[in-house]
Amino acid sequence: MADQSPLDRFKQALTGASRAIAGDPEVEVAWSADVPGSAGNRFRVPLPGRDLPADQVTEARGFADSFALKLRHHNAALHARSAPPEPIARACYDAIEQVRYEALGANRFGGIRANLDAATELRTAGDKIVRAQNSAEVPLQTALALLVREALTGEAVPERARGGIELVRDFLEEKVGGDFAGLAETIADQEAFQKLALDMLRELDLTRPTEAPDETDSDEPDDEDGPDDENEGEDENQGEGDPQSAEMAGDMAEGEGEGEQSSDTETDSEMSEGDASDDADAANAPVRPNRPQAEVPASVDYKAFTTRFDEEVAAPDLCDAEELDRLRAYLDSQLTGLQGVVTRLANRLQRRLMAQQNRSWDFDQEEGVLDAARLSRVIVSPGTALSYKVERDVEFKDTIVTLLIDNSGSMRGRPISIAAISADILARTLERCGVKTEILGFTTRAWKGGQSREAWLADGKPQNPGRLNDLRHIIYKQADEPWRRARRNLGLMMREGLLKENIDGEALIWAHSRLLYRPEERRILMVISDGAPVDDSTLSVNSAGYLEAHLRGVIEWIEKVSPVQLVAIGIGHDVTRYYRRAVTIMDVEQLGGTIMEQLAELFEDEKGVKGRR
Repeated sequence: MADQSPLDRFKQALTGASRAIAGDPEVEVAWSADVPGSAGNRFRVPLPGRDLPADQVTEARGFADSFALKLRHHNAALHARSAPPEPIARACYDAIEQVRYEALGANRFGGIRANLDAATELRTAGDKIVRAQNSAEVPLQTALALLVREALTGEAVPERARGGIELVRDFLEEKVGGDFAGLAETIADQEAFQKLALDMLRELDLTRPTEAPDETDSDEPDDEDGPDDENEGEDENQGEGDPQSAEMAGDMAEGEGEGEQSSDTETDSEMSEGDASDDADAANAPVRPNRPQAEVPASVDYKAFTTRFDEEVAAPDLCDAEELDRLRAYLDSQLTGLQGVVTRLANRLQRRLMAQQNRSWDFDQEEGVLDAARLSRVIVSPGTALSYKVERDVEFKDTIVTLLIDNSGSMRGRPISIAAISADILARTLERCGVKTEILGFTTRAWKGGQSREAWLADGKPQNPGRLNDLRHIIYKQADEPWRRARRNLGLMMREGLLKENIDGEALIWAHSRLLYRPEERRILMVISDGAPVDDSTLSVNSAGYLEAHLRGVIEWIEKVSPVQLVAIGIGHDVTRYYRRAVTIMDVEQLGGTIMEQLAELFEDEKGVKGRR
């Protein structure tokens, strides 16, 4: 103990405090420069400097205290059962619930109150409310959360947010101010609290009256809602990174089970980090002519207002070679510990694939290698024929694997890092096995529309315009490109400002069309994503669920009609409700192993269909 640094002692103390607050001796606290988050009883909090600056220490304590209070006072299943389906209502519902369980700790312990105040200050600093010039620009979930916090704890609104709050305070207090006292009285009863919160949201016309909160025990069939609710409950614990770091900016729907619920919320959080670099990225990025894409199924009601500003771009064209080298070095430094694990998994995959390629036997032959199973027959009757076996090459289909990686802002931090390194290892492994690999990414060029939205505004805002953002489809590695030449391109995923919004349906069509042009007999498309399609500009002017409905239609079309085999991996988000062959992982560190296993199963399934001679 004597040789421990102050930072080591602080880590031990914070872990012990978190276990005590949560009432769970199994709580583990990890330290990272990534976005803070929690997955069950595993917390990830910001790492303060070695000299323990007071503000950084308080922030780390604030996030850890919030995660611990959630573990102790929040019932995820109960919360999910009554969650409203409307995106803005869900964001407000989640934000108010976080205020509730944090207030339980703040009202009891002065130290926790101070820590949580620091975390709230940090979240608010990156929220759009600090830049609001009129009431329309104030995020409603932020305003409600801060006013409810004021009512439950007596803590004043953070100074940065006061201007924005004053723009909407009179309106909100007139509409729902009387409900704040009721929330304070039921703070210790989550079920009663959430009923009052839902009443408040109905009074604000954010949710429909038919979705009353007292239907928690409804007789609705469980075949559709049940799995989503269960996964959503798990995600409430897992997806805390974005709610804790940018909840007030509307990222409260990170762990939601519905695509619509993610639309308005994830985008607002990502805006706080991406606005600064947006214009520069859009202006400097080279625009390429679009490749012809496969036809969107006629049954899917979907269109783009314009495709003039979309781009298909190679990774090296988005930054210079020196920056790519720096980003690749940063990626390697982040994942030094993980790379060995993924490499071992890749070696296992290689052995399984090579075994399928190289070894099979034809039995009962006139000549060849003596068959040990026929040895007794040879001894009894040496002249007996058909006692030999001959090894032959198994017919192994010429194969290509496309890895399509979600490059949206919600993937920022560890998820995108591990996706990049897993893709790197996978490409290297399959190349050794003679399987070609293509690595693609998809995002948008801008936040909340870009040039497409500007064109729509200039055209007089026609109704139901369709997709209103500029697509950016990135080629990290082409199928015929050697891994060694494309290796550094994957570092581009670490570039600040690259990750924006995600329009999954069109990305699938793009990757699928590239596969159809390939000569290989077997084509596999693997999608890695952490959520439903999100583009705020599109969803704000089209029907609810517009992007999600398109994604479902495209997936159904590929799975039923196309020769391409489609498999998906969801990171902290249930994708099994979209894809027939899919798996959801709750810890991004499972990604490498999951990719390897899914591919191995695909190859072995095909082999099982053909059978062995």
